[in-house]
Amino acid sequence: MKSILIIGLGRFGRHIAMKLNEMNHQVMAVDSSEQRLNDALDFVTSGQIGDATSEAFLSSLGVSDFDACIVAIGDDFQSSLETASLLKELGARHVIARAATGVQEKFLLRNGADEVVYPEKQLASWTAIRCTSDHILDYIDLDGDWAIFELEAPQEWWGRTVLQLDIRRKHGINILGVRVNGVMNMNVAPDTSLPPGSSILVLGQEKAVHRCFRV
Repeated sequence: MKSILIIGLGRFGRHIAMKLNEMNHQVMAVDSSEQRLNDALDFVTSGQIGDATSEAFLSSLGVSDFDACIVAIGDDFQSSLETASLLKELGARHVIARAATGVQEKFLLRNGADEVVYPEKQLASWTAIRCTSDHILDYIDLDGDWAIFELEAPQEWWGRTVLQLDIRRKHGINILGVRVNGVMNMNVAPDTSLPPGSSILVLGQEKAVHRCFRV
């Protein structure tokens, strides 16, 4: 269990808080709006109403005690930037901030953020990849050219084992999991076979995956 501080309870921050609560982590939420905070009380451990750009207010929260601090402010970049900077100055262990543009991402990384999430860019990439093929079920962009794909297993692969397919040697692609009847098996071994209608979770360079699966 980790302790997480979330600053900003708009849609983005709210969804993060809900997911963290679902995963049984301790969440303190901060927002300047009493209404947004009250709406989130069912899935946060505690909450504070206040101005996150105030050094005195942030200091009172004991930010260095949290495993991570997430700046989820979405409509005021200046406040987001100031908050990330103050968090780091006050000893926050790990600061994650939201960016809406590449320029914002650069400024945040230079001014306190250890990590930046770019929801619009990531969603755009997911949508572009997902809509180009009926066989791509999910997609996670990683560093550089690498990505994780969930794809329908080609019909000619049905009944064959991971060892027989040997796509790691042929294409540099690792099979991470096999989903059968909605259940994902992550304990993949060389003798794991691909039943009809199954899907597979793979890790590889995007070009290699597109070439291997013809998508």
